[in-house]
Amino acid sequence: MDRPREPLLVWTLFAAVAVEILVTYARVPATGLYHVSGSGLEGGASRALVFLNYPTALVAIAVLATLAPSLGPAARGVALVAGLLCAVIFWPGVVTQADLDARPVNAVCAVGVVLAVALSVGRTRPLGRMRGDGLRLAAAALLLVFSLPWEAADLGLYIPGSIFMSSQHPDGSPLAAVHHGHHHGMDGTLCVLAVLLLSRTLRPGRLHALLAGYLALLLGYGLGNVVNDGWLEQVAKRGWTTKLFPGVTTPAVNWGWAVVLAIAVASWALWLRRATARSGASPHLPVPASDTRA
Repeated sequence: MDRPREPLLVWTLFAAVAVEILVTYARVPATGLYHVSGSGLEGGASRALVFLNYPTALVAIAVLATLAPSLGPAARGVALVAGLLCAVIFWPGVVTQADLDARPVNAVCAVGVVLAVALSVGRTRPLGRMRGDGLRLAAAALLLVFSLPWEAADLGLYIPGSIFMSSQHPDGSPLAAVHHGHHHGMDGTLCVLAVLLLSRTLRPGRLHALLAGYLALLLGYGLGNVVNDGWLEQVAKRGWTTKLFPGVTTPAVNWGWAVVLAIAVASWALWLRRATARSGASPHLPVPASDTRA
């Protein structure tokens, strides 16, 4: 059975960021980065491996659920193993924001991600057009513009001008407002973009109903991290306020996580759940321009 093409687009996006991380962390001294100690190619490879754990393994689980209906029995067994390996990311301490150097345990999730990528390769269905694609594109474009400082940081650059806080040093801080290297706001951006792509694959069925719930949570989680990091760097560091959006990178009892869960519930009820309840033609096939049937 043909595989959906959306996972390959997701992997293309994540691969581009992984390469940027590898190169930037290899050439920028660790003192100019965030919570890493290595430098050179080893330092770059270390941070790229951590990226394969967080947030890549989180998205890989959604990709595996997307692929499962189009896989044979043997491949589904591999997908199950890959999913279990990726799920190690949920174990506390596998990735911690206070220490982003790679450790042996990080190889576990990385193997799961590699298996997920391998399962995505094969004959794929055409993307075609789907209801809501215009809104998806608009949301992705808006998010990518907001994320420009993080995109530049992944390349080891700063955004010029004053529209975005970037190279400025608020209150004499030794680090720039948006330091070089990878940011968890960019992780959130990638999670949201993955949801926008993978939501196109949803169709009626029990597995896809579970996938819809996971994508809803991933959407809320991604947006929560975008707001948390963006508010700190683009609002608080300008001195406009001392109030911050709570951190949501790990589960906690705070109003930030209440917002994450509210977004998840709303997106599931108003959007993603409905996609799994539709019947009729496959949502993966393009709609012929000459088809005028009601």
